Amino acid sequence: MLALIAFAAEEAEPSKLAFYVCGGLLALWAVLVAGFGIRAETFPQSRGQARGVMGVSVLLIAAAMATAVITA
Repeated sequence: MLALIAFAAEEAEPSKLAFYVCGGLLALWAVLVAGFGIRAETFPQSRGQARGVMGVSVLLIAAAMATAVITA
């Protein structure tokens, strides 16, 4: 019985849901930024908006990378 429990513990994989959510949000963000960039010639319109877009992008990339490593 103990061997069966040990075997089951070795075969259990961590849930990849966090990576799928973060990766999906990153992909959605990329599509939105591309859409805004194609529609508006002056996107982003100010330095503050540019920093905001870069900040959100960095956070989403870091989250996707971290969850990929954690759930691997």
